[in-house]
Amino acid sequence: MRAVLQRVTQAGCVVDGNTTGEIKTGFLVLLGIEEADTVEDLDWLAQKIVGMRVFSDENDLMNKALADVDGDILLISQFTLFASTKKGNRPGFTRAAKPGVAIPLYEQMIQKLAVLTNKKIQTGIFGADMKITLVNDGPVTIMIDTKNKE
Repeated sequence: MRAVLQRVTQAGCVVDGNTTGEIKTGFLVLLGIEEADTVEDLDWLAQKIVGMRVFSDENDLMNKALADVDGDILLISQFTLFASTKKGNRPGFTRAAKPGVAIPLYEQMIQKLAVLTNKKIQTGIFGADMKITLVNDGPVTIMIDTKNKE
């Protein structure tokens, strides 16, 4: 799994003119799932997301986690995080999991994050053409890959 965490002061997702999810302070998380991903990858990544200390403390140091700032999560499925650009200029997406694998893991991630944060997780719609808006705070953008554990 790959995730791009963006610290935001607001973020939203619109599909066909309808808002499917929106948050104020928190993380916009773009989540890519590949065929080889497991529940162990999901558990590790979920813990990493909620524990990430990138929110400012009283000394303006990135020292607080999501719970410390009462932050929320907007989780967006993003198969393009597994784009291969090795050949030519048109990316390939063969590493990205097919819906039969990706949808259950995406839904499990929603549930896992909800349990860990004790909050409703805002989402897009898997596979839809989504319009994402955000105000990246900082900007702070962190990329995490479960295969590299970084």
